[in-house]
Amino acid sequence: MKLVNDEGFARALDDADELRAFRDEFLFPKGVDVYLAGNSLGLQPRRVREYVNQELDDWAALGVEGHFHARHPWLPYHELLTDQTARLVGALPSEVVVMNTLTVNLHLMLVSFYRPTPKRFRVLMEASAFPSDQYAVQSQVRWHGRDPSDAIIELSPRAGEDVLRDEDILAAIAREGEALALVMLGNVNYLSGQKFDMKAITRAAHAVGASCGFDLAHGAGNLRLSLHDDGPDFAVWCNYKYLNAGPGGLGGVFVHERHASTDRPRFSGWWGHDKATRFKMGREFVPLPGAEGWQLSNPPILQLAALRASMELFDRATIAKLREKGAALTGFCEFLVRGIRGVTVITPAARGSQLSLRVGPRAKALSAALKDRGVICDSREPDIVRAAPAPLYNSYVDVFRFARVLGELMEAT
Repeated sequence: MKLVNDEGFARALDDADELRAFRDEFLFPKGVDVYLAGNSLGLQPRRVREYVNQELDDWAALGVEGHFHARHPWLPYHELLTDQTARLVGALPSEVVVMNTLTVNLHLMLVSFYRPTPKRFRVLMEASAFPSDQYAVQSQVRWHGRDPSDAIIELSPRAGEDVLRDEDILAAIAREGEALALVMLGNVNYLSGQKFDMKAITRAAHAVGASCGFDLAHGAGNLRLSLHDDGPDFAVWCNYKYLNAGPGGLGGVFVHERHASTDRPRFSGWWGHDKATRFKMGREFVPLPGAEGWQLSNPPILQLAALRASMELFDRATIAKLREKGAALTGFCEFLVRGIRGVTVITPAARGSQLSLRVGPRAKALSAALKDRGVICDSREPDIVRAAPAPLYNSYVDVFRFARVLGELMEAT
């Protein structure tokens, strides 16, 4: 299709969009015309209030008996999300669980999958990994008595380039070889928006005897994933970005089925204990098979209710159709912004629904000016504005209006 820089053309694309009705399932902030910050915090689904209020009503009416007799009993409540989550990330139901928050889950996975030895102790990650990932890995390395400056190998793009080359990632894994204990990458880099080849990276890591894990904070709900088939040992993600769970919402965990009954060390809690004997209050921990065995505490029901309202929408739309629309939306956005003076797209073709735009040192001021014009995106120091056209609730007209306002502001400087 030949793209046209015209609002009428954008409206025609919206009219032909089979997913357009999902936009009405979300609440938009007052005074906001265009919301492109779903890679930071997704919008609130309309049914969140209903679902949360139902649990509040059951708490008021039933007290502790709500664990067994609420409309959706609280004891197994997290299981309402299991099949949906598995379909979303391309996993078996036994391989996923909704629990905790992202960095907590990352620490739990590192306890089990970063097992350094005197010869094999290094971790490979992006130099531009999200800071919380860096802090978590650094602290785990120190916990094992190692110096992060020696144990952590950071990957940076080649001089003059903005993103990593696939061949450079694979070459670094091969080069570290028997010294490598873990490959830990974001499957979409939060800063550049670059998507990595999880299957190839996982195979390369396993070929040298290393474990492999991914942070899917910018991948879950954004990309069409196949975690089971790609085979990483673990993955973690938050649900409040593309998955609209609300601020600080619960995260997700994937543990491949080959570790379903692992004897790897783990931090244990009673919610990960065998369900058949959990309430016998025994002293010996018997882990549930699969990802559920890494649970610690019973989860917060109100947060689960909020996430359920969004996950039902993803299940109805299907991630395959959402990815198709997301690619088209992002491609239209790229077409429009490439014609704006002073804007450089650094996000490669291997991506999800995000464009990172280099706009110079006034990125923060530009983001604020966009907000004043009713357009919400975000900035990252020193010179990047990020725009994320989320296919569940963004439209082609949204993308057109964003580009028009961005162009006007850039021309005014």
